[in-house]
Amino acid sequence: MQDRPTITTAIPKGRYQVGEYFATLLSDIQSPDARTYCYILAFVPEGQREPKLYVCSESGGDPAHPRCCNLRVVSEMLSEVVDQDECWSDAEVFTEQALTLGTQALGLSRQSVIKLL
Repeated sequence: MQDRPTITTAIPKGRYQVGEYFATLLSDIQSPDARTYCYILAFVPEGQREPKLYVCSESGGDPAHPRCCNLRVVSEMLSEVVDQDECWSDAEVFTEQALTLGTQALGLSRQSVIKLL
């Protein structure tokens, strides 16, 4: 998967179930990647270990707008910044939008999101 986040360490902040997928919200992410991650929501199919989809909040890198983050969706077929805004530096706002984007991308829009942690 092109642009898959390389995660050295991270702290899980939330876990959700959407259909046959589990989504884990990560923060305090250490990565050797060129991107600086604020948050990552990783979608893993039940019974598997590797995520099939990531929704990432990445620091925009603009010193004039330090809270501005890119919202990126990463999968086997896609690596695209879908928005850029300061709101993606807020965990709750990011999580809500990441769950929406992830469920749409995986064709799970009719599934309920269940908060596990």
